[in-house]
Amino acid sequence: MQPVNTSGILVENRSLLSVFLGREVKIDFYLPKNVADPSEMSLLLLNDGQNMKEMGFAGILQSLYSKKAISPLLCVAIHTGSQRKMEYGVASQKDYLGRGANAGFYTSFILWELLPFNRDTYAITSFKERAFAGFSLGALMALDIVFNHPEKFSRAGLFSGSFWWRSIDQTEKEYDDDMHRIIHQEIRNGSYKPGMKFFFQCGNMDETMDRNNNGIIDSIDDTLDVIKELLAKGYSEKDICYYEMPDGKHDIATWGRAMPVFLKWGWGRKEV
Repeated sequence: MQPVNTSGILVENRSLLSVFLGREVKIDFYLPKNVADPSEMSLLLLNDGQNMKEMGFAGILQSLYSKKAISPLLCVAIHTGSQRKMEYGVASQKDYLGRGANAGFYTSFILWELLPFNRDTYAITSFKERAFAGFSLGALMALDIVFNHPEKFSRAGLFSGSFWWRSIDQTEKEYDDDMHRIIHQEIRNGSYKPGMKFFFQCGNMDETMDRNNNGIIDSIDDTLDVIKELLAKGYSEKDICYYEMPDGKHDIATWGRAMPVFLKWGWGRKEV
């Protein structure tokens, strides 16, 4: 463990040997200092935690805390490994190339190894709420875990999500958006869970693909269709935030600019 001190947060670098994943998982913990009321502490997990340093995540948190703009968060940044495209996905189904085959094991790692590790390491028996965020393919994984485990999580932060994830290739004649996008089917076949909240970020420059030639890039189309599925399932517009960035790209710099918006949406203090 290598703690890094800033005036408002403590960053600790740890590792956890996962039986489910068969590898050592590096994890960075961002702990707020001088928490006046521990009952106000929430938990935020982040996929692709290895990118948080490049994002300047510690500085983002420091700035928000210094302004008293957000309530306290224990942020847990989970580094991915060499099998990222196998560990991230939808737990119930691989994509058409067999990617995401270990997403079920990753889900088990989160639920049965990481969450208990957090509790035992920091002696925090309960949080005000628990959230999960991710970027690109990590956003797909975060949404799958949150949607299917409302007993553990109540918020999702989804940045440029890979919601195109599909069961057959889009070049196949029988391909149909409504039938073959996996996460959309997962939501459609799932059930409404009260109290869930969802934050979606997209950039107009996320990509250039437009498979249905409607003038809207696929990443935005796929995200808006996920939102439609959630609304059809019973969630209200108050449960969902959609943040579209006209100059947003599919990169860490863009997600870093969107991060304060997400954090204030989820844990902003009303008086600010």
